[in-house]
Amino acid sequence: MKCLVTGASGFIGRGLLPSLKKAGHIAAQASRAYPEKNIDLLTFSVGHISGHTDWTLAVANQDVVIHLANRAHSFNHKEANALSEYRKVNVDGTLNLAKQASEAGAKRFIYLSSIKVNGERTSDHAFRCDDVPAPEDHYGISKWEAEQGLKKLCEELAMELVIIRPPLVYGPGVKGNLQKLTQAIDSGLPLPLGGMTNRRDLISLYNLTGLIVTCVDHPRASGHTFLCSDGCPVSTSELIASIAKARGKKLRLFKLPARIVVGLLSFLGKQGLGERLFGDLRVDMANTQTVLGWVPPVAFEEGVLKAFALGGELNRSIDD
Repeated sequence: MKCLVTGASGFIGRGLLPSLKKAGHIAAQASRAYPEKNIDLLTFSVGHISGHTDWTLAVANQDVVIHLANRAHSFNHKEANALSEYRKVNVDGTLNLAKQASEAGAKRFIYLSSIKVNGERTSDHAFRCDDVPAPEDHYGISKWEAEQGLKKLCEELAMELVIIRPPLVYGPGVKGNLQKLTQAIDSGLPLPLGGMTNRRDLISLYNLTGLIVTCVDHPRASGHTFLCSDGCPVSTSELIASIAKARGKKLRLFKLPARIVVGLLSFLGKQGLGERLFGDLRVDMANTQTVLGWVPPVAFEEGVLKAFALGGELNRSIDD
């Protein structure tokens, strides 16, 4: 299949491209900007993504469009127009791309959404694909609005739609909170994150890209929303211990009451981080397994080792 990957220069895109090629697909790539030396017949620089982006060259002759590009962070969530800024890229930009892809003849549109559409935490049951959406932050709201717009648009245009909602993704080159956590482990300083009993599902980049590749040409994928994970929920303490083991570092954890840690993080403006460190987020991917016959090919322990082991692995290709 001829596949266009948007956000190809990002964390997930860099892992997906070799996986598509390994599966025998022709992978074209689009991003906001590429160095001049990378521009070729399968590489497209589209500039800023919005409702006015011209995707003409990128979507021409593509069978499948895999849309990874999005705005994940706002400079200031407290700004009055912050949600509007998310919508420009994640909603308007997505629907504009889907419309142009359909007009160019694409048969399937794969949209990488987020488990944040379901919500920020679980309580009595794991998140399911048929749960009533309950996004809380600007990012989750914009992803949910994009999903709704795509369902309506793809139905009108007779283009197949596949939606994937992953939880936190980790892998070689991961940034954000996991990168900061790894740096804290490397520092050798004692961390007040011991004894946690929360349960959170994550997904390895290897497993997520495998699922996306499965959805490229699976005959039953169209029309579904797929939730996914490694199938191995862990506590924050267990995650830290696994990363430390992968890096060969001696772990120094001590336990503080959750209310103290959360209070300190809230004081520092990191309330959401405190909730993620101590809260539960479980994912039920039974529908994904039933419809696609898919199971995560890489175990959690192996995924963590590949993602965090010392020796250059943080920057290596997903095929290594």
